[in-house]
Amino acid sequence: MDDETTASRGTEGSPVLKILLRQRHLQSHRAFCREYDKLAERLDRSLKGGWPRKAQFYRWLSGDLVGLPYPDHCRILEAMFPGWTAEQLFQEATDDLDLTAPQGNGSKPTKTRDSTAPRPATSGNAPEIVATYPYRSHFTTAAWWDLISGATKRIDLLGYTLYFLCLEHPQFVDTLREKCANGCTVRAAIANPDSPHVAYRDQEEDQPITIVARVKTTMKHFTPLLGVEGFQVRYQDIPLYNSIFRFDDQMLVTPHLFATPGSTAPLLHLRKTEPQGLFTRFESHFDDVWNASKPADWTTPGEVTHGTN
Repeated sequence: MDDETTASRGTEGSPVLKILLRQRHLQSHRAFCREYDKLAERLDRSLKGGWPRKAQFYRWLSGDLVGLPYPDHCRILEAMFPGWTAEQLFQEATDDLDLTAPQGNGSKPTKTRDSTAPRPATSGNAPEIVATYPYRSHFTTAAWWDLISGATKRIDLLGYTLYFLCLEHPQFVDTLREKCANGCTVRAAIANPDSPHVAYRDQEEDQPITIVARVKTTMKHFTPLLGVEGFQVRYQDIPLYNSIFRFDDQMLVTPHLFATPGSTAPLLHLRKTEPQGLFTRFESHFDDVWNASKPADWTTPGEVTHGTN
């Protein structure tokens, strides 16, 4: 599709941002990036060139974005459209909304689109809660990849196996390796296959593919990361209360339910906005589990020994 005309048709179900960009003839990725850099030059030169990739930009305009973009993007957007908050820009426009006036009074567009697609159960009801989902599977593969690919400084992963990340994202391991080469720190804590907690959870879930088998498969996927500076994997040996997936200042948390696989457990999407909020509590929880864990013992590529905690 032509870069200069994409996202210029139709407003039904459109985010406010799409309409405002079109009004200013900034609906193409190229024009948007020029304006982004102008504002970055004024606000913070370190942001120059940090505009979203083309695919990310058009996802912003599609109305399918989960949560909000990274804070730096939100900062630029709010400068681009004074009086509008990032939350307002990504709400769906309604017929009675005056798009010619800034929304400095804090009013927000109301969503009118009726869709059978899974939607967040809540959104923005607390400062750090982006959204909640009754099932982890409602958070789309594309949304996961946005978080994975967008992280540049820190990725922390805590779960029984992390098996689904390797399964659903064929580029996952290669991407982690590239990020480590660019200075990103990646820590992965997975269950010790020899742990009695794993044996109990396996019995409880009663799944066709056991946790032990999934852990071994994950470790085989991780083999290309052996010896990569910036990447660490450890075996944890605790009753796992939740899984945590941290990508810079965004985090997904899955509280574990009795006899319920992670894919059908609930999901919290958090964004760090305050020093001692929910994000920090779960961040500290990850660190505590990490410090109580021991490095997984890799011997030769493709061969994993279990180690003990």
